[in-house]
Amino acid sequence: MPQYTLVDRPETINAELGAHDPIGVDTEFMREKTFFAQLCLVQISTTECNYCVDPLVDYGLSAFWDTVMGKTWIVHSGRQDIEVVYQTSHRMPAGLFDTQIAAGLLGHIPQLGYAGLVNEFFDVDLAKSHTRANWARRPLSDAVLRYAAEDVEYLLPAFDKIVESLDRKGRLAWAKEDSALLLDPVLYDTDPNLAIARLKGAREMRGPPRAAATRLAAWRENEALRANRPRQWIVRDNVLLELAASRPASSSELARIDGLPPGLLRRAGDELLATIRDAAADDDDYRPPERPNEAQKALLKEMLAEVARCAMDLGLAGETLASKRELSAVILSGDRNSRVLSGWRRELIGERLIALL
Repeated sequence: MPQYTLVDRPETINAELGAHDPIGVDTEFMREKTFFAQLCLVQISTTECNYCVDPLVDYGLSAFWDTVMGKTWIVHSGRQDIEVVYQTSHRMPAGLFDTQIAAGLLGHIPQLGYAGLVNEFFDVDLAKSHTRANWARRPLSDAVLRYAAEDVEYLLPAFDKIVESLDRKGRLAWAKEDSALLLDPVLYDTDPNLAIARLKGAREMRGPPRAAATRLAAWRENEALRANRPRQWIVRDNVLLELAASRPASSSELARIDGLPPGLLRRAGDELLATIRDAAADDDDYRPPERPNEAQKALLKEMLAEVARCAMDLGLAGETLASKRELSAVILSGDRNSRVLSGWRRELIGERLIALL
């Protein structure tokens, strides 16, 4: 098990961190009871030490974030880590290198887990014995902290090996480009006006029910943001869909909707009715996305075959170049700015895919 230093005053390690770049970074967080994930631990590795930094302390973290955000972070499958840190600190690191993304570009299986990476690169088996730990509990046990530190112990050595291999294959720029995509704040910003896309069952709605569902989903998103509580704790999806479908016009009609908490009716009943009423004036020309026609299905099959041929030549999995979902989205939307048609992929496969389109 790795050695680590527990840091409950984060600013005290700024000088030590200042001398190192890049740094390995991982996080532990909880999100069961909140809208935003609660950042509970930040693990950082340098070439000299593993740190377990407690972000729940009373001391200010501004100076600590100033230091670590000036570094290039080495992460593994880092999207969730970036999200929770960004939503906590409202900052992004200066650079990012994701070893999961990079391993895929060396021909390893897509979405290779950290334990799998460590086993393949260092022949070490990691014990996943504390995956369900309560990271918000204090104090954290030594066993739990060692488990957390293990998640960064091999990041920098793996980074060195991967960079050497990628550089030899002429693919290092690919990994840097794909990793940098995770630093786009748009991925993590919450826009209530787009909440309808997360409302299961609303995709096939149209007309006044769709307009009401759009307004109600935005209302729930704002409520969840304000209270920092999960969306389903405010109103469940099925209840929101029933509200949109029936569009009650009075308090008595609203009260007959199954699943609306009495407390919510008392506190926000008038607001819900106003939201539904306002939706009646909205443009209701939304149409559900059309199913692919036979020509589009044939085109997708042809594009997948082209991707498979290119990937085989490179020794990569096809989805590392372009996934079926990405290709379907390109066909249905006509979007020429897709990842699969731009950047390093454009020359390798994008031009051929555009020609097929």
